[in-house]
Amino acid sequence: MPTSSAALITPRMDSTAHAQIYQARLLVVDDDEAVRRIVAELLQEEGYEPAIAASAEEALELLSKNQFELVISDIKMPGADGLALLRNLRESHPETAVIMMTGFGQIESAVEALKLGASDYLTKPVRLAALTESVLTALNHRFENLEAANYQKSLEGDVASKTRELEQAYAQINETYKLTLEALVTALDARECETGHHSQRVVKYSLAIGQKLGLSTEELEQLARGALLHDIGKIGVPDSILLKPGPLTDDEWVEMKKHPEIGARILSDIEFLQDASEIVMTHQEQWNGDGYPAGLTGEDIPLGSRIFAVADALDAIVSDRPYRKGRSLSYAREEIERYAGRQFDPQVVQAFLSLTDEEWISLREEESIYRTKD
Repeated sequence: MPTSSAALITPRMDSTAHAQIYQARLLVVDDDEAVRRIVAELLQEEGYEPAIAASAEEALELLSKNQFELVISDIKMPGADGLALLRNLRESHPETAVIMMTGFGQIESAVEALKLGASDYLTKPVRLAALTESVLTALNHRFENLEAANYQKSLEGDVASKTRELEQAYAQINETYKLTLEALVTALDARECETGHHSQRVVKYSLAIGQKLGLSTEELEQLARGALLHDIGKIGVPDSILLKPGPLTDDEWVEMKKHPEIGARILSDIEFLQDASEIVMTHQEQWNGDGYPAGLTGEDIPLGSRIFAVADALDAIVSDRPYRKGRSLSYAREEIERYAGRQFDPQVVQAFLSLTDEEWISLREEESIYRTKD
């Protein structure tokens, strides 16, 4: 006779392939004792030893203590009916397959059960062939769904793992780019002995102003690269001009003014430096059009170059030179504000002026943002 608690059962070996490879726990729910007994006996004839419950409430109590792969339940029962049980199972035990049993005239309820996620429905009186087929189909379908879900979970895990690996690889490549650029710019700064770590300082100053202006992370990254590489074109300027201690002649100035275009050409074929090359090309332009090489004015000058212009002027004023000592930050503020609307973008100047003395001092004391810290 059927037991009143969950029991492990094993389908016969002539069951379909999926049902053969695992043990299934079945629960029969019906308020009619005769129906419970008949359905349980039919399942026993097929090699199952199901648990039974006389109500939806009793079934839920068993489900709270045991795992069932399949529940076979009557739809019409006193108290909570089979549809209420089905709704509960879909919410609390979504992996459990459900077959509903219906009496004559309950087809609409059976259709509703299918809409709620039941695997199948059987009409009473239940026949052995129909019961066997429905049980095996439900178990196979459940097994396939679990296999698909496990495969999907495994696939998502693989994707997440590969994504992390790609992110780490990208971070390493990005860091290598930064260190390579820093090494190149350090060599260029060393060529102009008077500038020291000028390029690295203007990167920090440019970023501080850019943050005040609300630039995005990507825009700040491109600004940093452009500021760092702004003088890359000076690699094409002869030492006799670049390192000349006195004033340049008109012809020498013509050669010196070529360095933005030279720098932009150097970077033009490097995909991740495309935006930076725009800053390199226009970093000597001035708000009123007096700059070079194109004599751009106002907002025709890229914002990154307008920010760089203020940062560059600040560093030029406050840094020591062989021919003079660096001036104070307050002097730099006054001088840059005086040229707002002429050499500099007024909006950028206001962002610069909004930074406190403490913020600027902190920036000058920081390590290079491109250097890896231990």
